[in-house]
Amino acid sequence: MIPAIILFAITYVLMLSFSKFRPYIALASGLIFIVTGMLPLDRVVGSLDFNVILMIAGTMGLVALFIESKMPALLADIIMEKVPNVQMAAVSLALFAGIISAFVDNVATVLMVAPVALAICQKVKTNPVPFIIGIAVSSNLQGAATLVGDTTAIMLGSALDMSFLDFFWYKGRPSMFFIVEFGAIVAALILAVLFRKEKAAVPKGAPRTEVNAYLPTVLLVGAIALLIVASFVPNKPDVTNGLICCVMLVIGLIYNFVKKQDFKGAMAPLKEIDLNTIGLLVGLFLMIGGITNMGVIDKAAELLAEAGGGNVFLLYTIIVWASVIISAFIDNIPYVATMIPVIAGLAVQLGIDPTPLYFGLLSGATLGGNMTPIGASANITGIGILRKAGYEVKNSDFCRIGIPFTLAAVVPAYIIIWLMFGV
Repeated sequence: MIPAIILFAITYVLMLSFSKFRPYIALASGLIFIVTGMLPLDRVVGSLDFNVILMIAGTMGLVALFIESKMPALLADIIMEKVPNVQMAAVSLALFAGIISAFVDNVATVLMVAPVALAICQKVKTNPVPFIIGIAVSSNLQGAATLVGDTTAIMLGSALDMSFLDFFWYKGRPSMFFIVEFGAIVAALILAVLFRKEKAAVPKGAPRTEVNAYLPTVLLVGAIALLIVASFVPNKPDVTNGLICCVMLVIGLIYNFVKKQDFKGAMAPLKEIDLNTIGLLVGLFLMIGGITNMGVIDKAAELLAEAGGGNVFLLYTIIVWASVIISAFIDNIPYVATMIPVIAGLAVQLGIDPTPLYFGLLSGATLGGNMTPIGASANITGIGILRKAGYEVKNSDFCRIGIPFTLAAVVPAYIIIWLMFGV
């Protein structure tokens, strides 16, 4: 177990120190986990989340078609007509991304909204880095709002046998949706403060961009609708969401070929699939698989459970804030999957309602990813988009927005969950 912890820690230090080489560092670390036997060969495939990988690849291709259609430029024009300055444009985009992310995977949300932000920043000649970071952290926040917003929410809903509506009203009380939305309002105010210097007026009166094709937009909206519908289908394949996005991309490529009658030009969107982002995620999946196999996550969960003793409020507090810290550095899916049965056992032992502990776990683990650039797939995706556009994101750039945003969202959730379900 100790060698796994040391390798994991060294890898994250290197990734934080050498941001340009993160994919290579993560892949090298994953390979070391495999070669040393800390991640057995028969568990390598199981460690990779092909659903996320396929979804990212499919959506990136769809977004390339979306951008080529000039629809993001038109949406940028519409938003610019409605907001007075760059500050409000940034906040509006973050809120818009959050609304979408409550129903669609966070990564897909970032891939859909980021092109609109890039188009706006290009028009007003401002740095898009804080815009994209704001979109990414807002997407992560809203993932806990509904049953279909994030994988962790799906797992929690399954553990508590919650329906889609239970995320709005549970046991006669306002549930996670309203708790998250309150945090979103506070976090939006924080974003407004962080963007307070962006007072440049948004240009008005310019003619709207003309869209040259509407099918890419239809395909994106169709993907969203199918992702929502798929969330209600029981016993579906694990790669369902990824297959939906890839099938939509194939339809888009066929349309592109029919329209252009040029195979090379029609396949150009495939070049926009960011292999660096996918490589980084593959490396992270292998690393998480390695430390999970070595019992590191199980041990961490046990220590968290023991630290609370018999004091329910103390246990709740530890779960929330430890989840925030842990999820800032490791993927929250294996962590949440491990903690759910631990919390179930604790509830039986202490004879308590596990709801506040479960909700605290979901809020802490979901929002903790906003603390660091590599804490959530949406963050990694957003940084990848910026890199492809020619912008490098420093750790300080991300943390300047991510840390206050996280605290602004977690603190209200921490208080409200306990008042609603713990007292």
